[in-house]
Amino acid sequence: MSEQCFEPLLKRRSIRVFKDEEVPLDLVLKAIDVARYAPSAGNKQPWRFIVIRDRSRIEALAKILKYSRPLLNAKTAVLVLANKDESPVSYMVDASLAAMYFWIALHCAGLGAVWIQTLRNVEEILGFVGAPSNYVPIGLFAIGWPGEQPVAKERKHLSEIVFLERFGEALKQ
Repeated sequence: MSEQCFEPLLKRRSIRVFKDEEVPLDLVLKAIDVARYAPSAGNKQPWRFIVIRDRSRIEALAKILKYSRPLLNAKTAVLVLANKDESPVSYMVDASLAAMYFWIALHCAGLGAVWIQTLRNVEEILGFVGAPSNYVPIGLFAIGWPGEQPVAKERKHLSEIVFLERFGEALKQ
């Protein structure tokens, strides 16, 4: 078992404070390139990524969303959209997997990011980016060079979240 594979997964944190340094577009595009390899049902790849770097647009987007304070000092934002028509049953899961690959790739590139929930403001966000109504904004990432190093929060013990064979059947360790 390679512990190196687990390291980015275990060390990634939501970063909400960023340094006042520009984020190279090529790093963001590299992370999106990695995200293309996320699994999707039938390999439909129903995701789209919109990179937003204009300061005034990032600030306007922050006004649309609740809990979007990290956008105010982020140098880049990336919106992940899912196409409902391309994958009618699994578009949310498929695009969420791509978003997670993207997030981990950002971390591996040394960038910090936080996933901002977008499902309360679907129509407003689609209008803001000019996307058709058959898309759903899965998440918005505020991205920058980390200006903080949050410690890992406590996690539930495996015995609280894992059952053997049937729900409620305790995992004996």
